Amino acid sequence: MPAANNAQYTYQATRISTATKEQLLLITYDIGIKACRTAENAMTAKTPDYDLANKEIIRTQEVIRELMVTLNKERGGEMADKLMQLYEYMYQLLVDANMKKEPDNIRTVRGMLEELKQTWESALMQLLQKYQEEHPEDKDLQNAMNELEGKKPEAKPAPSYTAPATAKNAKGTFTLAG
Repeated sequence: MPAANNAQYTYQATRISTATKEQLLLITYDIGIKACRTAENAMTAKTPDYDLANKEIIRTQEVIRELMVTLNKERGGEMADKLMQLYEYMYQLLVDANMKKEPDNIRTVRGMLEELKQTWESALMQLLQKYQEEHPEDKDLQNAMNELEGKKPEAKPAPSYTAPATAKNAKGTFTLAG
């Protein structure tokens, strides 16, 4: 594996392993959107690459299955049921797209994934802004908000350490030079 690919893999692994469940949801949508875009391009190229399109459609189907599995129907109630129906519809569109070589179906699924991701992002931003208003002292949250908005994070103050005026060693007490 070339160094650039290894670095990218390490970055992605770290990003996923340190993500909150909300960030994981957005990452999952990103993976599906990217796979749709790649499948569309492969299918509509001057010389279509149906093997690549198939691979990326399957990847998108895996994303949708993951979204389906993570739905909490008990807590989500009717909204979770509606999302499940939408995910099932999207999955079927992808099956048809793969069988019939229909890039329009892939484009439709991509649009739905983009809209769902945007909806979740907006909802999360509203929740974060409300929390931030209630907890202005939370600098980690402020940095996360800045990152989401594409702003530079605030610099964290360096930890302060004041050396004691005296210390003990094996031979007794001594004064630190200052």
